[in-house]
Amino acid sequence: MSPSSGSQPSDATQPAGQSAAARKPRFAIFVATACGLGYIPIAPGTWGSLAGLVLVVFPFFVTLVITWTTGGFFIINNRGLDPILAVHLIVTTGAAAVGLWAASRAAHFWQQKDPQRVVIDEVSGQHLAIVLGVAIPVWWRTKQMLWGFGTFGQITMHSVLSWKYLLVGLILFRLFDIWKPFPVRQAESLPGGWGIMADDWVAGIYAGIGLWIARAVGL
Repeated sequence: MSPSSGSQPSDATQPAGQSAAARKPRFAIFVATACGLGYIPIAPGTWGSLAGLVLVVFPFFVTLVITWTTGGFFIINNRGLDPILAVHLIVTTGAAAVGLWAASRAAHFWQQKDPQRVVIDEVSGQHLAIVLGVAIPVWWRTKQMLWGFGTFGQITMHSVLSWKYLLVGLILFRLFDIWKPFPVRQAESLPGGWGIMADDWVAGIYAGIGLWIARAVGL
C-alpha cells in the first residue's frame, strides 16, 4: 500500500516517515542487497550473480580449513558423505532460506513487489546453477580427482571447478534470468519473498542443466 501522501518512498525518507525509518530492517536489507551490491546503478543483477560465483568458491576452502583443524577427521569419518558437497548443500539451503527472509523484509519495507536493489536472489540462483551443473557427474567421463592452475577448488571430491564452468554458468544463468522461459516468469507471481527468489531458483536449475550438458559434450 502506498503512503497517504501518494508519493513514492525515497531511499532517504523511506515509506512511512521517521517511525518507519526507526524500524528499518538494516540487517535484512544488508543481506538482500548482497552487502550493498544491489545499490550499484548499472546491472545490479549481474553484480549479484558475480557474488554468487564467490559463494561457489567459498565452501571448498571452508572444507580445507575444517579438515586441517580436525586432522582429517571431517573426511576420514564421513566415508559415505562427500564433505565438499555437504558444505555446498548447507550453503545452498542457507542462502535460500536467509535470502527468502531478507527479500521479504526488504520488499515489505520498500513497499515494492521486487525491488531492483534486492539481488540476494541472483546470489542464490547463481550458486545453485553452478552446484547443479558441476556436482552431477557425467557418468561416461573420467572422474576429475585433481585441481591446479585455472581451477577454483572443487564442488565435490571428484568435480573440479574451473574458470570455464564459472563463466559458462554465469552466462547461462543471466540468460535464463533475463529471458525468463516457463516457468521462470510464472514463479515471479508468487507472494512476497517467494516471488523474488523462486524465479531465480528456476533460472538456476535451467542454467545448471545447460552447464551439465556443456560438460557432457566436452567443456
